[in-house]
Amino acid sequence: MSLIPKKGTVYVVDDDEAVRDSLQWLLEGKDYRVRCFDSAETFLSRYDPREVACLIVDIRMGGMTGLELQDRLVERKSPLPIVFITGHGDVPMAVNTMKKGALDFIQKPFDEPELVGLVERMLDHAREAFADYQQAVCREAQVLERIVAGRLNKQIADDLGISIKTVEAHRANIMEKLNANTVADLLKIALGQNAPKG
Repeated sequence: MSLIPKKGTVYVVDDDEAVRDSLQWLLEGKDYRVRCFDSAETFLSRYDPREVACLIVDIRMGGMTGLELQDRLVERKSPLPIVFITGHGDVPMAVNTMKKGALDFIQKPFDEPELVGLVERMLDHAREAFADYQQAVCREAQVLERIVAGRLNKQIADDLGISIKTVEAHRANIMEKLNANTVADLLKIALGQNAPKG
């Protein structure tokens, strides 16, 4: 058995220590790496978006709720797959979490084989989302490089073999990430980052 589990990381966020312990025991027994947190705030301060992982989170917790945590992750455009667990959920709450991208909503006590199957599906989803995210980051870097070189959207699209609409979407994402309002601002920021340090 290797020291690093091959199956991926499962984050567990629940303010109930017994629930965290039982999930950790169950999932580590199936060769998953499990990282437990007693609050959404602690999880957010330690979450690494570069890691292929999934999140099991309680809906109702002291401090930030699971729903508020989901909203924060959506704001950050996190590709992290989420499943909610709750002792007392309702249908409208479940529907709301699913509309925002949660993969499932299950009630305590949960069926262990069902939960393990769900974790496997979430990690498959995480691997795909992470690959898409990496590809988008790479493509945005290529688009930015060409914007800085003075290429027009149509020329960039031709260079990269993508549509003009895709170039425009990447350009908008780049400008949002760099907090640039105009292409001139974007050029100043990009060229400033690449300027020789002296």
